[in-house]
Amino acid sequence: MQRMDGTDARLLAALAREPRRTVVALAQKLGLSRNTVQARMAQLEKKHAFLTFERRINPVALGYPLTAFISVHVQQQKLAQLSKDLAAVPEILEAYGLTGSADILLRVVALDAEDLFRINGKILACPGVDRTDTALAMQELVPFRIQPLLERLSGPGSAAD
Repeated sequence: MQRMDGTDARLLAALAREPRRTVVALAQKLGLSRNTVQARMAQLEKKHAFLTFERRINPVALGYPLTAFISVHVQQQKLAQLSKDLAAVPEILEAYGLTGSADILLRVVALDAEDLFRINGKILACPGVDRTDTALAMQELVPFRIQPLLERLSGPGSAAD
């Protein structure tokens, strides 16, 4: 993926602050033409700069107040099928392949501790899973953010300009 320039970063920063802003409002805010903003938005979309809207929905609002991270130790030869099996568990929000002692890191949500136990059992029942280690999220210390990276890219004298 080619790096974005300062204008792209400014556009994304404006969208991050006010995601419902129209193309015309973005153009006015950034001092760009409407056509420039539309063209940039289309290019950013082609570069997969935008994540799905569902990433903005808070699981707590859906009744899942408990977040946990589950490290999964697997039999490598079964990883492809295991990925499909894990994707079938609705409470698994994200899964990452890792280096290090664990093979996969899962971010899961649960209704409560009993529900987390049930979810962990579903994961352990997947063919290829040797064992799991579970850690409860006690407090979100740094929420998901992109703004500091955008500011770095769009700031004066940035390498992206």
